[in-house]
Amino acid sequence: MTVKLKADKREDLKKSYTKEIREAGLIPAVVYGHNKDPKTISVNSLELLKTVREEGKNAIISLVVDGESVDVMLHDYQVDPLKDELLHADFYVVNMAQEMDVEVSIHLEGEAQGVKDGGILQQPFHDLAVRAKPGNIPEYITVDVSNLEIGDSIEVADLKVNKDYQILEDENTTIVTISPPEADTTEEDDTEEEAEPEVINQKEEEEE
Repeated sequence: MTVKLKADKREDLKKSYTKEIREAGLIPAVVYGHNKDPKTISVNSLELLKTVREEGKNAIISLVVDGESVDVMLHDYQVDPLKDELLHADFYVVNMAQEMDVEVSIHLEGEAQGVKDGGILQQPFHDLAVRAKPGNIPEYITVDVSNLEIGDSIEVADLKVNKDYQILEDENTTIVTISPPEADTTEEDDTEEEAEPEVINQKEEEEE
């Protein structure tokens, strides 16, 4: 699904003007990519954040500049770490008929039986490399963990094949696993710690 986002041309690149548009709730941005010359623009910061949160980081955005619409993806952005505000954004113009490589988030679904039994769920990967046409890029990839017992795992090879996109990761890549509870290790450590003073006392009795 394509969402619309309005943008304005930004021809004045002075720092004073950049500060002015930020105070007005806008951020400076650049559009570049597929057969397009780079163009400086400004977009509404809140509208961009809302779009990304609702549609995902790989959303196809119909960027409207002076009545002209172009399909883009948010390629990169800068955030003020102190104020947690957007400072700048880069939009990449996409060819809707050409495949591209992107990172797609993994969404775990269900509660693993192994976790209910005391196991620990571990997720080494939170994103997967995917190749697809822009319009077929999934918002996220769902992985059902409901049936996982302690010691079970899910690898890339276990995921259902989807005709809309190709997962580029190695088939043996582990996405999620249920490890045994750590209680056994803790009990062993406690036993060793308790046994140590007894050895010391025995040594003192021998010396006496």
